[in-house]
Amino acid sequence: MSAVEEKPARNRLISGPGTLLVWLYGVMVVGAVSRSVYQIATDFGRAPLAYSLSAVAGVVYGFITYSLVRGGETARRAALVCCAAELVGVLGVGTWTLVEPSAFADSTVWSDYGMEYLFIPVLLPLSALYWLRRSREQAPAAG
Repeated sequence: MSAVEEKPARNRLISGPGTLLVWLYGVMVVGAVSRSVYQIATDFGRAPLAYSLSAVAGVVYGFITYSLVRGGETARRAALVCCAAELVGVLGVGTWTLVEPSAFADSTVWSDYGMEYLFIPVLLPLSALYWLRRSREQAPAAG
């Protein structure tokens, strides 16, 4: 008999619909980061708030992508917090850009609830929050 205990299997977050979430978040990382890097490098003075918000969105998307791929309970909880923060950001910035369009000299990833990105920025955190909660309920009980 071995004295080494087996570690419980890490709860996979990228099975089934989680795979699609990782793919979509990966696309959003590339879109948000490349957009913000280009805008910050070429014309930051024109719209520093908008370009900074796009950079923040890219970092959030990257962290969520990493958490989903990593898996496990700690990563799931971190992804839940980040997805909730992402949703608050999308709703806040989206509403702000509709109520006060002149507040931003240029659009952000989250402007108008992500209309330039086919509303994926508002749909993605909702889908991810649902998946993360559902994946927790389906996780096998640790023995």
